[in-house]
Amino acid sequence: MIDTHCHLDNERYEDDLEAVINRAFAFGVDKIIIPGADTKDLAKAIAIAEKYPPIYFAVGAHPDEIAGFSVDFFRDFLSHPKCVAVGECGLDYYRLPPQEERQDYKNAQKEAFIAQIKLAIAFDKPLIVHIREASFDAFEILNHYPQARGVLHCFNADAILLGLSNRFYYGIGGVATFKNAKKIVEILPQIPKNRLLLETDAPYLSPHPYRGERNEPMRIPLIATKIAEILAIDVASLASLTTQNAYDLFGLAICE
Repeated sequence: MIDTHCHLDNERYEDDLEAVINRAFAFGVDKIIIPGADTKDLAKAIAIAEKYPPIYFAVGAHPDEIAGFSVDFFRDFLSHPKCVAVGECGLDYYRLPPQEERQDYKNAQKEAFIAQIKLAIAFDKPLIVHIREASFDAFEILNHYPQARGVLHCFNADAILLGLSNRFYYGIGGVATFKNAKKIVEILPQIPKNRLLLETDAPYLSPHPYRGERNEPMRIPLIATKIAEILAIDVASLASLTTQNAYDLFGLAICE
């Protein structure tokens, strides 16, 4: 299985990173992708990917981390043999500022998102897209760039986003195991199976029964088991198809 979204460069792994990685491999995780969220962590992500052959990285700026953003900063890293994507980039309207500042806030996120979309298209890289409370705006932007492709990370179960399934994959993580995850449980069967990806978003969103604890990539099997249960298929089949999907999207075989 492949964890397509795991923040191994996060400070919460500083004291036991090697143990976290070894546990993941022991639990059947074959490869891990570190998304780019904050530019200050990029050097650490690259160092981890260079040290461990099964680990890859992406370059990008999370919508909450676009202060001082310049897309030119990423260009030199896109030719690195372990760089497989641009992102996580996107829109996040969960914590909006006061009304008088709101439009400027949204516009800044849109500009950074569009800049990263154009970068991904120029370098023929997939996008890792973060969307929170902003599905309509994100859908409109992605529709405007038909060459863009990638994954909708931590898919929020908004049906409008299923309209992107010809170009985008859907990252499913620990939220699918939550007792209140009615939306994702209902929409999962509507996602084409050749568009499903596994992810943890570790150290965040730890699956049940570890909700609230630091998440780790070793918990991918818990997520896979729940998804397989919802889709009424066996776990081995789900592992096989999601692994192939990850290879197809991120070109991992080419990287090896």
